[in-house]
Amino acid sequence: MTKIKICGLTRLCDIEAVNEALPDFAGFVFAESRRRIAPENALALRKVLNDGIKAVGVFVDARIEEILGICSQGIIDVIQLHGQENQDYINKLRDITGKPIIKAVRVRSGEDIKAAGGFSCHYLLLDAYSQKAQGGTGETFDWNLAAQVNKPFFLAGGLKRDNIIEAIETLAPFGVDISSGVESNKVKDREKILEIVDLIRR
Repeated sequence: MTKIKICGLTRLCDIEAVNEALPDFAGFVFAESRRRIAPENALALRKVLNDGIKAVGVFVDARIEEILGICSQGIIDVIQLHGQENQDYINKLRDITGKPIIKAVRVRSGEDIKAAGGFSCHYLLLDAYSQKAQGGTGETFDWNLAAQVNKPFFLAGGLKRDNIIEAIETLAPFGVDISSGVESNKVKDREKILEIVDLIRR
């Protein structure tokens, strides 16, 4: 069954909503973003997150020491890299933390996906390319390019109620990563979270 990740959680009510919906992963963004959360706030939210939901930390070209500090506090179970991190960087994180690593790919062409396939990460995350954004764009990309993927991947970028089933049936991703698609007025919407998780699970 396709795994579900709800990303960009910042408030207690967001955690209450995912605890009710029970996706597989919950994402905390530690990079520059309107969804950025301070480690101390993420720790407080993690303490009330359902134990069955894995917490993912999203970073963009962060110092390894920053990621290790967050890992050492027990805030996250999975590391997601959304910048220009190279193989040496990934290897060091894997060796030190032992945590699963997701490497995001901003897709412009199949070559972008092929190049990322050589990374020693556990999963790729395919997202739309934008010159303005290193993180999520809220836009889709040409899903046909995903035929180039050679390892388990999360699909991201513009996923919402109206296209999520088509995306899953077309690409059979390991997981889907949803953020803006479960927001209203740029904050997480409980009803949208419950609806999309139920839709995928059914």
